[in-house]
Amino acid sequence: MTDILWLAGDGIGPEIIDQAKEVVDVLAPELRQADALIGGQAIDEMGTPFPDATLQAAQSAKMIVLGAVGGPKWDQNPPELRPEKGLLQLRKSLGLFANIRPATLYPELAEASSLKTEVVAGLDIVIVRELTGGIYFGEPRGVSVLDSGEREGFNTYRYSETEIRRIAKVAFEMAQQRSQKLCSVDKANVLEVTRLWREIFDDVAQQYPDVSLSHLYVDNAAMQLIRDPKQFDVIVTGNMFGDILSDAAAELTGSIGMLPSASLREDGLGVYEPCHGSAPDIAGLNKANPLATLLSVAMGFRSSLGKPEKADLLEAAIQAVIKNGLRTPDIMSDASDAGHPALSCVSTEEMGQAVIVELQKLQVKNTGSL
Repeated sequence: MTDILWLAGDGIGPEIIDQAKEVVDVLAPELRQADALIGGQAIDEMGTPFPDATLQAAQSAKMIVLGAVGGPKWDQNPPELRPEKGLLQLRKSLGLFANIRPATLYPELAEASSLKTEVVAGLDIVIVRELTGGIYFGEPRGVSVLDSGEREGFNTYRYSETEIRRIAKVAFEMAQQRSQKLCSVDKANVLEVTRLWREIFDDVAQQYPDVSLSHLYVDNAAMQLIRDPKQFDVIVTGNMFGDILSDAAAELTGSIGMLPSASLREDGLGVYEPCHGSAPDIAGLNKANPLATLLSVAMGFRSSLGKPEKADLLEAAIQAVIKNGLRTPDIMSDASDAGHPALSCVSTEEMGQAVIVELQKLQVKNTGSL
């Protein structure tokens, strides 16, 4: 069995995955690693965004790290040959129903956030997003032609009771591990499917008396996330709402390039990926921020590989690099942070190598040797 399967994908994916590989080679050289194709890269080489070989490789891996998929090159392809289809098939085929997206603001990056420092300083929230149901997967779906000759697009928003209870369990248990606060986001005033969602969450809450459950409509939740984000600890919601809110949370941290994620199933298998997209406008320019990918790798070491000590080391190395004032362009602010070294704008490769240097220092400190 492979320990880590790398899916570099498209755009900046190969650049950030290259840095992650080098970090892992230092962090845990004993791990068995492999590569496979997904997205546009797979379309170009194999004629499909999710080849059977990739599925087979994923099924025999303990942990999967994905770079990014998509780009304008494939925008005119039919739906079944879009890069994003590969990502959706990966999640569905492996049953990765729980998407965990932490949004943590490093104190040194408070100036990079678009919000006032006092609003975001100390931010530490987690968004739990249901990943394999909802409107992204509901049937029927498509585009039809009406009797009038006009075209009509339609999608179906569906959630079963089993799907809702399953993600509720994950969210309540996550809240138990943190500050025992859980906010469920829905649109129960309009959508019947989310009325069921709210009803089931209230029922599941009886099993977790130590967790305080609240509900918000998604429009209000979006406003509150910007107005007063620190009121939240764990937010749980469906696939579409979670997709939107987690990207909003990314901006609170200064850049979506700082936001990791994990997509999990019950047995611990996970796909770990940065929340940013393929960023084709900067692909190949050595400007992408690899830190979200590295933070995703740390999540994988903790949740799928059972190596929390390695995750701690990697996270500490990342924190040290940030404290030292190194910044990729997306998190570069105009002024140095008070009490910290002058900021230095670095490339993708320079940021990755800086993390390796700090990691090696920590390894020497902890073990006395490399």
